[in-house]
Amino acid sequence: MNGIALEGITLLADDVAAMATFYEDALGFAVVTRETDYVALDSRTGVRLAIFRRAGMGAHTHDHPSFRSPRAGQAVELNFECATPELVRARFAALLERGAVAIAEPVEQDWGHVTGFFADPEGNIHSLFAVMEQR
Repeated sequence: MNGIALEGITLLADDVAAMATFYEDALGFAVVTRETDYVALDSRTGVRLAIFRRAGMGAHTHDHPSFRSPRAGQAVELNFECATPELVRARFAALLERGAVAIAEPVEQDWGHVTGFFADPEGNIHSLFAVMEQR
């Protein structure tokens, strides 16, 4: 390695509590740190997944205007791997019951995965997938 490693991913949110509840309840992440403007989750990968109040980034970035402007467009996609295609379908349904919005129902993709796309409470679109068995 070149001395640089990905340590964490921070999702910016206007409603930190709602986002944290979604990732905790719908995806099963354990909360490691819970503060008003910041929540760290145990991603079970060694990479920290956090949620931070979007407006709070101004203080750390010389009040960069992008943190005051309304959010627009997709900036990040998280990919959640399941053990089987059946589990993808079951977890996808459970996500919808817990507030996710269906973007694309899970289907077999030509790249060898069963993949579904959903939006979290802030509108970020992520995927849930499983690698299909070779035939």
